[in-house]
Amino acid sequence: MRVGVLTGGGDCPGINAVIRGIVRKGVQEYGYELVGFRDGWRGPLEGDVTRLDIPAVRGTLPRGGTILGSSRTDPFQHGETGVRRIRENLAKHEIDALITIGGRNTLGAAARLHEEYGVPCVGVPKTVENDLPATDHTFGFDTAVNIATEAIDRLHTTAESHMRVLVVEVMGRHTGWVAIRSGLAGGANVILIPERPFDLDQVCAWVTSRFKASYAPIVVVAEGAAPVGGDPMPGDDDESDPSGPVPLSGIGEWLAREIERRTGKEARTTVLGHVQRGGTPSAFDRWLATRCGLHAIDCVHDGAYGQMVALRGTELVRVPLAEAKAPLKTVDPALYDEVSVFFG
Repeated sequence: MRVGVLTGGGDCPGINAVIRGIVRKGVQEYGYELVGFRDGWRGPLEGDVTRLDIPAVRGTLPRGGTILGSSRTDPFQHGETGVRRIRENLAKHEIDALITIGGRNTLGAAARLHEEYGVPCVGVPKTVENDLPATDHTFGFDTAVNIATEAIDRLHTTAESHMRVLVVEVMGRHTGWVAIRSGLAGGANVILIPERPFDLDQVCAWVTSRFKASYAPIVVVAEGAAPVGGDPMPGDDDESDPSGPVPLSGIGEWLAREIERRTGKEARTTVLGHVQRGGTPSAFDRWLATRCGLHAIDCVHDGAYGQMVALRGTELVRVPLAEAKAPLKTVDPALYDEVSVFFG
């Protein structure tokens, strides 16, 4: 049997551990031949393949990013022509099944290919923002939270040395999971998330209260957060990938300027950006990603196509790929209220 593997969407720590798990079990236990498609859905569209064997995945467990490359290519942007090209290339390379590792768009395309065109697909959910509804936890998220938490820890000392407000902008386009987890772990004094539009006057009141206690405040803000009645900040570059979202940027700088103007306290911004999803995956992400790879190749072996692996509690289970297209998993308002006791 010949199995194809692709990684789509944004990269994140742990992808290579998934590929390694797929290859090791696929080759050693099932005797399969593994083939990698380069750069997400572009690979099947153009027939761009590379051999995946055990030597190819040695040493990749601690490596971030993806050895297969990634892109935000939409296989349906060319309509039926794109689907035909994918099916022709899968047949040309004698691919019996396709494992797709990605987020909502990548897995949504795989679900559609399976449901409407009968392409045998299995999914592995991946996102640093932990917003996929079908799984309790996605690999890459723990690493992003650890990186953000370490940055916040480091910023406390410089904030207190100069008695400045330090605003830390973290990832979170539509959801605030990275912000709320790292903000609480890092001892932030204010945490702002997309799910809860913020009152700028209240933010400034919290900042002022912190200074009265002779401490310098840390404000953690998700990139998609916005004030009451406002919209998320657009990116500086309008020439974004037509297959991907317009990048958000600027809420941290805007917030720092407004805090300084309204409170008279000096404010600075640190934008963590892609640092959060680059580099070595955490131990938890290596563990989870490896298990996802092992279970994904099991799905192929069992003929469980149209399924994706998902973490429910501590167990990996199979759920329909279509669940990846469900509304995003957002931060529970009760959880936000719970951590707000530390604001100010």
